[in-house]
Amino acid sequence: MESRTLSLLEFPKVLERLAALAVSEPAAAACREISPIADPKVLADEQRKLAEAVELRRDAAFTFTPFPDIEAIFPILESERRALELDALVALSHVLGQVAALREALGKGEPGSSLLRDVVAGTPWAQKTQAALARCLAPDGSLRDESSPELFSVRQEIRAIHQTIMTRVKEFVGEKEMGPFLQDDYVTISSDRYVLPLKANFKGRVQGIIHDYSQTGETVYIEPFFLVETNNRLQELKNEEREAEARVMAFLTGLARDERRGVAAAYRLLVACDVLWAKAALADRLGGTLPEVGQGRPVHLLAARHPLLVLADGDGAKTRVMPQDLVLGEDQRGLIVTGANAGGKTVCLKTLGVLAVMALSALPVSAGEGSRLPFFHKVFVFLGDEQSLEDHLSTFTAQIRHLSRVWPDIDADTLVLLDEFGAGTDPSQGAALAQSVVDGLLDKGAYLAAATHFPALKAYGLSRPGVRAACMLFDPATKKPVYRLAYDQVGASIALDVAREHGLPEEILERASRYLLLDGSDAGQVFDRLNDLALRRERELEAIAAKRREDEGRVAKLKENLKKAQDTLVEEIRDLSREIARRHEAGRIGRKEAQKALADARKRLIEHGTAITGRQEPEEAPAKALDLAALAPGDSVRIISWDKTAVVREKDMRRQAAKVDVGGVSLWVPVADMALADAPAAKPGGVTVAIAPRDTTAVSGLGLVLDLRGMRADAAESELAMFLDAALLRGHGELEIIHGKGTGALRREVHRLLKEHPQVASFALAPEDRGGDGMTMVTLK
Repeated sequence: MESRTLSLLEFPKVLERLAALAVSEPAAAACREISPIADPKVLADEQRKLAEAVELRRDAAFTFTPFPDIEAIFPILESERRALELDALVALSHVLGQVAALREALGKGEPGSSLLRDVVAGTPWAQKTQAALARCLAPDGSLRDESSPELFSVRQEIRAIHQTIMTRVKEFVGEKEMGPFLQDDYVTISSDRYVLPLKANFKGRVQGIIHDYSQTGETVYIEPFFLVETNNRLQELKNEEREAEARVMAFLTGLARDERRGVAAAYRLLVACDVLWAKAALADRLGGTLPEVGQGRPVHLLAARHPLLVLADGDGAKTRVMPQDLVLGEDQRGLIVTGANAGGKTVCLKTLGVLAVMALSALPVSAGEGSRLPFFHKVFVFLGDEQSLEDHLSTFTAQIRHLSRVWPDIDADTLVLLDEFGAGTDPSQGAALAQSVVDGLLDKGAYLAAATHFPALKAYGLSRPGVRAACMLFDPATKKPVYRLAYDQVGASIALDVAREHGLPEEILERASRYLLLDGSDAGQVFDRLNDLALRRERELEAIAAKRREDEGRVAKLKENLKKAQDTLVEEIRDLSREIARRHEAGRIGRKEAQKALADARKRLIEHGTAITGRQEPEEAPAKALDLAALAPGDSVRIISWDKTAVVREKDMRRQAAKVDVGGVSLWVPVADMALADAPAAKPGGVTVAIAPRDTTAVSGLGLVLDLRGMRADAAESELAMFLDAALLRGHGELEIIHGKGTGALRREVHRLLKEHPQVASFALAPEDRGGDGMTMVTLK
């Protein structure tokens, strides 16, 4: 991508705003170096990682803190003779510590579930170096005493000498009554030796070596003779301490040198993730999205805003910047934008260009969900005044020279932006040249967007296949632009109105109007009418969209209230049925009364459900009956009530039923409850309930059926309880429970629950031809 193109589209300014969102200077520098990606697969991977980073940042899975630039340590690690200084080790420890936290936060999860997690987990890791630095470096950036036995020993002795000196000085001052002669505390350090701060006029009171005077000359620092030997020993110990520290730093450098590839990879990973988090923050600032980019995709940018305008004044700018839909059809490659001066034509072109470059750079764009763009390998821009005094080029000449230079490179994967191309010469010749250039670009299959005031090019936009015309609208009353793009029409330039608004004398404007009438080329009234119609259409569409959003919100609220009312009603009916069962068990009401009360409860449930929804549920269209005669043993059918596939074993034409095998359980099923195996499945639900027809020819035992196979005991208990409640509500007396054979554990659990249920009169295993010990038949009271 040409640097000239990026500069004209102000892409470096976007990168500066991105760099300001990075927490570290290395990441900020990396943000400024971002450029369009030439490989579609690499771009897709970068977009996927950014999408994951947006989610992780929103969930606060990891928070970056500033970290230093450690590029300078890598040449040292390549040399066997050099060692890292303590400051460099501290910087390295800070970087590796943050990478360790990043690995902990993002390194979990199944392989392949997250591209970013896979990248983090797959990055080489300097584990030994990080662990050693964490053990040896203190929070204040110094080496810990425990870094080595030698360092621990020598520091212990240094601290002992310090205590000895303090004790001896305190005793000396007390014995000699030196307190009044001392300027500060009993002892201080000068020239790395312990000394007494004595008032200058009493320096003769202590025999020793004078090391220094204060700036005012009022204090003299004297090393008493009784401290000389101790101070000498202290200097020896400090030399030993420095040697021990040097050995520790050399050891840490050696570890980092052995793992230098892991160190470099970890640092690069940290910088890359900081850049990703900055991109995620930019997406939040822009209120933007990641467009779908690929070969053959149309130009389809919804609610597009120029990113610099959005970022110009914080979050409030998102609502003040007028969004534009920059949309071309599948068979369209060109967009001709017309309209008033200062109406926003150039901004539209720049918005399309900069968003395309941002999308190709794996950056979020300030556009709405569902936006799509072709994969542009090249973008060429012709914007503004390109004249050059140094090269003796006029605007027109500069445009032509630039176009001539890039013309051989333009192909079907190119986007070309033309702002007032050909305007620097005779209007008729400039318009003809502009049309010819657009023709040539379309012949090459390139995408283009052009802003123009040429009447001929306006008509061209309405008539040329593959080109779409659009205009920037203005307010008919005030003649001021409203910065709204309307498609499939052209607009007037209203140059005289713009000149009037900017203070040109009225007599000049009147004379210009007369010249325009004499010329006979004023189509202002026609354009005004077209603009007025387009503006009204746009506002009507806005009102319709707002009404749709309002209706959608109202429907969502009604659905929420309906769900709450339904849940409350079901809970009330469930409590009522339990109360009826308890009263029947206690002997306060008889069986018929209990069944009647349950039937009333069921009726109430249906009536209240109708009242809540405000309409009767439409009855489902009856399914086409299955022809039992056409079935043969071995055919597969689907049991509608269970949504299970079964194999036909026998047929009974008199009873219109078939004996089927369902997962090892054999039972008779009426033909009305069967469908072809490839028929649409029933909607998933909780408990599967199959209500047999009341026909005397139907299998008499098939009242209600519950399939518990494959469930855990606790889940089966819950399902069975709800199943029995539903049976009581429906007034059924005979039930069938399929638990399968297996180990018999589920069967025993079902039987235990049935024994304890107060409304169960009896239960027994089914006959062999009905499922045997894989099914239990239940009779309710």
